[in-house]
Amino acid sequence: MNTLLLVDGHNLLFRMFYGMPDHFRTREGIRYNAVYGFLNAMAAAMYELSPTHALVLFDTEDCGERRALDAEYKANRPDWSEAAEDELPFSQIPAICLALDECGIPHAEARGCEADDLIASYALSAGEGWHAMILSTDRDYWQLVGERISVVRYLNGGCELVTPDAVMRKYGVRPDQFADWKCLVGDSSDNIPGVPGVGPKTAAALLSAFGTLDELLCRLDEVEKPRIRSALGESRERMELNRKLILLGPGTPLPKPFEELLCAPLFPRNLLTLARTCAEACGSDSG
Repeated sequence: MNTLLLVDGHNLLFRMFYGMPDHFRTREGIRYNAVYGFLNAMAAAMYELSPTHALVLFDTEDCGERRALDAEYKANRPDWSEAAEDELPFSQIPAICLALDECGIPHAEARGCEADDLIASYALSAGEGWHAMILSTDRDYWQLVGERISVVRYLNGGCELVTPDAVMRKYGVRPDQFADWKCLVGDSSDNIPGVPGVGPKTAAALLSAFGTLDELLCRLDEVEKPRIRSALGESRERMELNRKLILLGPGTPLPKPFEELLCAPLFPRNLLTLARTCAEACGSDSG
């Protein structure tokens, strides 16, 4: 069995940048806390999950077609244009990539799409004999959880597997219903509004009764509460747009073929030294 570890690079970057102390600095004052935290997380994931293949994917400023579909998509994200270099999580990406190269772990940037789309395409394109594991705390990936795709969260120095039962316990829906559930409730983190008056429990109850969003919309007259029935009817266009913004599927061109993702990582004993060395090298290059 081939095991493919897909790492949501920006998700892990932000968690390490804001979760690690900022006293990790070179003699020149270059900050590398995210680099060090990133390497520790990767080493733990490689050790616990033992993947045969791996790929770390980073976002770019391009949101792909989603921003064209909805100008408000992710419009609530911070404006980094006035931030000092030292306060930019992205400033540590070059050092992280250099460290990944040193460890023999493939990485790439998402161009013309989001990293979520690439990760989903890799996971769904892996055929028989493959198991894909997505390392991220982003719950958008929960819609992909199944027999051959797992989501793994790096928490407290270890890896926690998100199972179909975990999705059901948390939200009251199956993984294959999760995207429809989000179409109903929206996603405040991405600035996606939901159906007015439809909260998490109501959305779960509707999908429990009707199975899918399409079936729900076909049988709106069967929704018992008039207020909910009216809100759903008035929000058809919003839900259809939400589906395009939320649904992850195959079809995005892959930047690296599967055979180039074979990995035999060589993590040095002292990750702190590697992180600092890579930060120094990238800092001197940028200077």
